[in-house]
Amino acid sequence: MRLLVLILVPTALSATVITGAAQTTGDRVKGRTFALQVCTPCHVVAPKQVSPKRFANAPAFSDIAKTRGMTETSLHAFLSTPHPSMPNLILSQSEQDDVIAYILSLREKR
Repeated sequence: MRLLVLILVPTALSATVITGAAQTTGDRVKGRTFALQVCTPCHVVAPKQVSPKRFANAPAFSDIAKTRGMTETSLHAFLSTPHPSMPNLILSQSEQDDVIAYILSLREKR
């Protein structure tokens, strides 16, 4: 029994460390789909967006992506705090991950 514990505990701990270290990344396709459904009243979400923005003069997602210093972390912080210029949308963690993955995918390749 003691030998079994000595084998299983390190294995379980290493699996936990590996799992905990893995960062979740969003799905840019899901993010684009979500943003086209939710964000288009205020933002130009896609380069060939058909529907015009209607309610606010918010930056285009491509402009957000090109903003100097824009990172996944800064976008999470922005989407997690209320802003007077944005509707009080509460995105789930996976919705945030997906939208952020889409926004960051709009950066021009260098």
